This record gives sequence, structure tokens and C-alpha cells, in this order.
Amino acid sequence: MLVHKVLSRVSTNVSRTSFLSASKWPQHFSNHLHSLIQQSPNKAPLSSVTSITDILKSLYLDKSIIDGLKRLYRQKLKPLEVTYRFNDMVSPLLTDSDFDAKPMVMLLGQYSTGAHIGPEPTTDKFIVVMSGSDEKTVPGNTVAVQADLPFSGLKTFGTAFLSKFVCAQMPHPLLEHITFVDTPGVLSGEKQRTQRAYNFTGVTSWFAAKCDLILLLFDPHKLDISDEFNNVISSLRGHDDKIRLVLNKADQIDTQQLMRVYGALMWSLGKVLKTPEVMRVYIGAILVPKDFFHTTTPMFYATYTSFNDMPVNDAATGPLGKELFEKEQHDLLSDLKDIPKAACDRRINEFVKRARAAKIHAYIISHLKNEMPFMIGKSEAQKRLIDNLAAEFGKVQREFHLPPADFPNLDDFRERLSGYNIDKFAKFNPRMIQAVDDMLAYDIPNLLKNFKNPHD
Repeated sequence: MLVHKVLSRVSTNVSRTSFLSASKWPQHFSNHLHSLIQQSPNKAPLSSVTSITDILKSLYLDKSIIDGLKRLYRQKLKPLEVTYRFNDMVSPLLTDSDFDAKPMVMLLGQYSTGAHIGPEPTTDKFIVVMSGSDEKTVPGNTVAVQADLPFSGLKTFGTAFLSKFVCAQMPHPLLEHITFVDTPGVLSGEKQRTQRAYNFTGVTSWFAAKCDLILLLFDPHKLDISDEFNNVISSLRGHDDKIRLVLNKADQIDTQQLMRVYGALMWSLGKVLKTPEVMRVYIGAILVPKDFFHTTTPMFYATYTSFNDMPVNDAATGPLGKELFEKEQHDLLSDLKDIPKAACDRRINEFVKRARAAKIHAYIISHLKNEMPFMIGKSEAQKRLIDNLAAEFGKVQREFHLPPADFPNLDDFRERLSGYNIDKFAKFNPRMIQAVDDMLAYDIPNLLKNFKNPHD
């Protein structure tokens, strides 16, 4: 899909200094800053020293804020998650590697929307493409148990998934700052969908929560959204700010057809996403042939993007189409280049979202526990609560004055709840709730206040 094009283009347009991770800032930049200061004013303009100093401050502050979030999580949010089984029912506990992980970009699309393929899907695995000293692939079972990688939560999807999960490592400047998640092509047809031995939608939803950007790829020749793709897109709700749409292979149709395709795509997505906002759509041109990129890593032969340096099909698009594709490619790459700079803000945003979700989960669980009888009729009461879960959600919402949009998906929660004994859940603990409220209202704002943006 987009992996090879991004690696070859973004790294040539952006200096490595601007992408350096916070964990590596001190030695690299302090040495560089020291050398600048030691030079004469003619050789070291004040603007250069100021720029490097700002970068130093920014990276130091980002790391300090992340360390502060780790501390708040361990002290205030994690106890709430464990007590009310949020980590079992919704999302595994966070580790230090989750906070320290590089920004991630996930690519999603229906079968063959990203590349030329054979009669069968050429990518049937989730492939994480990340930095490494040598080109190699690491099996999913091994990746999931490595403490320094943020993928331990994938163990909950079982061996069937982990056998379809692999980490491809290679040395590349961009991969020192961004990790890519290439997904299998989403299939159509009930038979193909049910043949998956793992929860495909659940896996994509897990990655969506971790990712900083989600690219949805579409083919102008097949805009029909399959049932599986519909479910996948629906599972991305709550991550709308991360989603970018890519209309691939657009130079294979003329300008008039492109306008119609664009309108049809927005209409189809409007029914699935159910949002009044119009999402950004990037329009891509001709495909990259399979031998365009030379690499010894077999995983990278699977799919490629049409955002490339190959000539546009002028016969179909004309000069205006060519100019459009070039501008769209520039905008997409600019979006990708900005990801590392906003990584800290994204971590804060996701942390706050998780805290609110865990708090509402605690309200629901403690409410259901309170509705259970003291001695007899417990099994009947549990069945009644699960069957009338929508009404119970309404009670919690009214009692604690919570926004309905923040509640979990009703059907998903009912399915997860059926595997637990409600009577064994914890009772309402106002001190734990208050600790999380204080964290959101005071601790996080104070953390950001103490480590201000150096550019302010």
C-alpha cells in the first residue's frame, strides 16, 4: 500500500532532526548545540542556535509530559481499570511501551484497492513495518511477548490471529520515527468473511485506538462497501479525527467519471460513518509496478500505493488531472510528515479518552452489580439485566449526568458482559472515581502548565 512510497518520499523532504524521538534528544542535540555555540557568530547565526534550542526544549518537554502520564496512569487510572475489569472487557492494561511507542499509521482497504494482485489476495497478514538494524521478519507470537514493543495487547486475539501477524523490520530514517501497520485486504462475501479464524474487526479496532493516522483506501472501479468493510469502518467511530480517505487508481478514469466517483464515494461513506462532517479525500494516480521497489523483505512485495513518481495517465486525466494528483500527493505526504510533531498531543488525547471510557465503564459495572439480588434469583436477574441493557444504560446516564455518545456500543457490551458473573463485580467506589476526576480536572492541566510549549 503506502509503505514504500512514504519511506522513499517523506524522508527525502524532511530532516531527521525534526523527527528525532524524545528518548534520543539529549546527546544528539546537546552536542550539536554545543558545537554551534563554540563557533563564531558569522558561522553560527543566532537563529540557528535558537532553533536548535527550541527543538531541545520541545523534545524534553514531550518526554516529561509522557513520563507524567505514565505516573498518573499507574497511580489513578490503572486501579480503576483493574477494579472494574476494564482491562478484561474493553482494553488491556497499558504498559510503558504503549506510552513510548513511535507514532503509527494504519492502512485499510478492500481487497486489491492498493495494488496489482493475482487471483488470490497477496497480503493475508497484519504487517507492522518498523525500524530495525537489519531487514528481517519476526513472527507475531514473538512480537506479542516483547516488553519493549506496544503489541502485548494483541495476545487477547489468540493464536489464530498471531499466526497472521508479523513484524517486518528494516533500517530506514523515517521508520525511526513512524511505524506503519499494513492490513490484509478486506474481503467481500459472507463465506470469505466467516472463514477468518480471528476477530478481524476487533483487531482493526485495537490498532485504530493505538494509531495516530488511519488511511482508508478505495478503488474507483468498485465503490461497493462489503459487509466486512462496513463493520470495520463502523468500528472506527470515535477516531474520526485520525481518518483520511484515499481514492486510489484515479488516473484510470477521466475527469467526468472522477467527479461522479467522488460523489458516490462520499454518499456511500455517509451512510456508514453517519457523520455530518465531510472527510478529507486524497486522490491518487497510476499504480507502482511490483518490481519498482527493490527490497529483500518478502512482505513488502504485497501491496503498493499509487502515490508515486511514475507518469500519470494523461490520456484519461489531462493536464488538470495531473496537476491535481501532484497536489494531492503533496498534501498527503505533508499530513504524514506532521505526525511525529503532534505525537505528544495525540498521546494526551488518547489518554483522556481512555480515562473517560474507563470511568463510564465503572459506572455501568457498579450499577449492574447494585441491581443484583442479595441471595436468590441471581441467574434470572443477570439475564434480565443483559436483555434490558439499553434501559440500564439510560439509568446510569441519568443518574450521573453522562453524555449518551460516550457510552460503549450496546451490542458489543452485551456480548462481552454475557461471559461474566455480574454478581462478582465490584461495588461503586466513589474514591476511585474522584481520583480519576481529579486527574482529568487538575493533574493533567497542571502537567501541561508546568511543561509549556517552548514556542509560546
